[in-house]
Amino acid sequence: MFNKQVKPTNGPALNADQPAMNAPEPVSTGTLAASAPAPRKTPKTASLIADDITIEGNVVGDGELHVDGVIRGDVRVPRLSVGETGHIEGSVLADAVETRGRIVGTITAKQVKLMGTCFVDGDITHEQLTMETGAFFQGRSLKFQRQAAPAAAPAPAAVNVAAPSLVPAAPAQPTLAQQAANAVTPGLTAAR
Repeated sequence: MFNKQVKPTNGPALNADQPAMNAPEPVSTGTLAASAPAPRKTPKTASLIADDITIEGNVVGDGELHVDGVIRGDVRVPRLSVGETGHIEGSVLADAVETRGRIVGTITAKQVKLMGTCFVDGDITHEQLTMETGAFFQGRSLKFQRQAAPAAAPAPAAVNVAAPSLVPAAPAQPTLAQQAANAVTPGLTAAR
């Protein structure tokens, strides 16, 4: 007859001694900022240039770009993928490039993947290059490596400000005072 269950109108019965499942737990005010997880960035969807689109000009962005259409200009994005119908005429600068289509121009990226249906006419500067069988590539493959931290340079040596001479220096001629001091008179010894 008298039990400690509370019957909510929308949901299962709750015991008054148990905390509600959806109720927030009490948090002390001093630890809220320290214990709260950092908000996550939602992944961005790739921007798409469809096969019926032609862009005349440069394309710059902070997200991923997938090209099925035509770009006549330079492309600068973190991640680029070119579909089989995609065509880029211009230089490409990205972290990662994967192409199944056509690129006429230089590619500079850390990671480059040339799939079997691609046509690339231009130099590729990369850290890592992958080519499938059937890929067409005409140009130079230039591997760049990350520069190591510069070593501690030795302290510069003292530099002679006078211009260096190509003729060997003649021995210094003693001055008249030095000649007189060095002259020894008979019977006297020079104190040095």
